[in-house]
Amino acid sequence: MNESASSYILTANPKTIHWGYFSSELKPVLAINSGDIVTVDTFASCSQDEYEAAGIAPNLIPQALRDIFREVKERGPGAQILVGPIYINGAETGDMLEVHIKDIKLTMPFGFNSIRYGRGTLPDDFPYDSTRILSIDLDKMTSEVVPGTVVRLKPFFGTMAVAPPPIMGRISTMPPGIYGGNMDNKELIAGTILYLPIHVKGALFSVGDGHAVQGDGEVCVSALETALKGTFQFFVHKNKRIRWPRAETPGHFITMGLNQDLDVAVQMAVREIIDFLGEEKGIGREDAYRIASLAADLHVTQFVDGVKGIHAMIPKSIFVMQQVCGTHNDSKF
Repeated sequence: MNESASSYILTANPKTIHWGYFSSELKPVLAINSGDIVTVDTFASCSQDEYEAAGIAPNLIPQALRDIFREVKERGPGAQILVGPIYINGAETGDMLEVHIKDIKLTMPFGFNSIRYGRGTLPDDFPYDSTRILSIDLDKMTSEVVPGTVVRLKPFFGTMAVAPPPIMGRISTMPPGIYGGNMDNKELIAGTILYLPIHVKGALFSVGDGHAVQGDGEVCVSALETALKGTFQFFVHKNKRIRWPRAETPGHFITMGLNQDLDVAVQMAVREIIDFLGEEKGIGREDAYRIASLAADLHVTQFVDGVKGIHAMIPKSIFVMQQVCGTHNDSKF
């Protein structure tokens, strides 16, 4: 850790969130230096009325969430309530932002899962809206979806993003893109490193869309959406260009493909493997293609956000002469 790093706390309230849209013109709510640490509180986009209608006691619904629904009138077409943006001093277009996800904690004993009319993987099979509030056992880290069916929780943030390029203007938070965004990648848990290409001065990082648990695909259109507290450390890499978001877990490197066409998303993720192996390991394209076929696992990240996601998991164990776990000083990206 950077010994001179400063630490900050950023709470979700009407003055620190933007709702449903990204823009390079958003005003930052916090400015930090490379190496600094920020702890962020976030909320899912379920209103107090919806929670109370499902039987959640009013005293369990944070006042800050009530304030956001009451006071924030400017909302984009997306559903996500995001905290930020955070301005990182020294970050410029063409640099890369390295985001260490140091810790993630659940902060409410309930969340919601929704089926939305006309959306999801099977819209014709479920032509209606349905939202269910699910209890969360914060001690056992589980949720009983239906009686006798319990899932173990693995919290992560569905949306982490830098600002999009200015030419894109104001855009929805729903589809992911070259800025990151609503990637819904369940591998981005505590202990993971996310890498994002920077498109504007200061990077303008935002986060939200807390998920208690989600399967690859997110097929019904949502995860177990809930409130999370996350701690992040940010590092700016000057003149380190990547085209698409990448990530790194203790055991894997991750490349991503994002496109409306799932076949194209697969091709993008595989090309990213080839590029990564060439750039960081000095492996030729043909050999990299072979390695992708022999060792990389491709997962359908999500299928329901308009832009579909594929992420490729490349095990670090195949690089027998390499250090297994990267840090901000020896990152493989």
